[in-house]
Amino acid sequence: MRIATLLLLALVACVCSAQKRLVLIDQDGSGPGGSDQMAMLALLQAPNVEVLGITIVTGDAWRDEETLHTLRMLELTGHADVPVARGAVFPLVRTEEETRLESALDGRVTWLGAWGRDANMDTGTGSPPAHLETHGPYEIPPLPEGMPTRKPIDEDAAHFLIRQVHAHPHQVTIYAAGPLTNIALALALDPEFAALTKGIVVMGASIRPQTTDPEFATDPRHEFNFWFDPEAAHIVLHAAWPRIEATTVDISVKAPFTQAMLDAIAKSQAPAAKYIAAWSQRRYYMWDELEACAWIDPTLITKEQVLYMDVDLSHGPSYGDTLTWPENLKPETGVRLVHAQLDLDLPRFQKMFVKLITRTP
Repeated sequence: MRIATLLLLALVACVCSAQKRLVLIDQDGSGPGGSDQMAMLALLQAPNVEVLGITIVTGDAWRDEETLHTLRMLELTGHADVPVARGAVFPLVRTEEETRLESALDGRVTWLGAWGRDANMDTGTGSPPAHLETHGPYEIPPLPEGMPTRKPIDEDAAHFLIRQVHAHPHQVTIYAAGPLTNIALALALDPEFAALTKGIVVMGASIRPQTTDPEFATDPRHEFNFWFDPEAAHIVLHAAWPRIEATTVDISVKAPFTQAMLDAIAKSQAPAAKYIAAWSQRRYYMWDELEACAWIDPTLITKEQVLYMDVDLSHGPSYGDTLTWPENLKPETGVRLVHAQLDLDLPRFQKMFVKLITRTP
């Protein structure tokens, strides 16, 4: 009887393991804490998800600094076995110098990510924290949470992504929560890459967000990830993905990280909860966390719009803005359908996120 029971338990464990959904995380992992790290934790903590690896791209911060923050987060939260690969340091075409020169003619943007932002800009209460002290792409400032002992793998992000997708054909979803440079490079190296996945979910695009936040109310088609590397976003949006999901600005500004959520997380002794309680003190929109949770549970999304999408590459004032069309107005340029998320069940999302973070794997 005991042997039979053990065999049954082993069989159940195998079945449960086989049913796990596979995901590759491509992230601009600024830290410590914050939306980038919290979103990765949501996927890492989900019992029905297997994270095959994390690839890092410059976006909210520089790649090398982000890599160290991510490695340290994995160590502190009990996920140190997940491989981390370094990807692109710079966008495909856009440069920091060109962007600063153009701002004198076209106007400034609030958030420049790794490039910092103007110290004199008033961004309003909803804007990201100011990066007033910038540093070079390969400089590493002291990490408040401590340096990791682990190292990234030797393989670069694009080749790692390709290898994992070929090892699990038609089983892997690409979760892209930063600028899309790494994904565009993988597509350039392997034309079959997109078609061999289950699809891609991106944190990107802005359509018509209903908000008083000046960052978006006065520039409704601007979204940082598309803007930072417009050419990469254009390449990704034209690839042969089985399905494209976009967590837009429109829905993200409806999903705040609240004090009540932080208080609930701080009560837990789970490693992920302790990490967030220590390092995720700022209240802001849950951009990437919503993208992650909506992939885990698509019923969180209560409204979407299916439309054709691209990015403005004109190098004028709207360079990097989101472009969209319905079926009858789309251009003949190979644009593809995107499921753009517009509204959510906010209480369920907030409850789900807290439950994931306070879970002890």
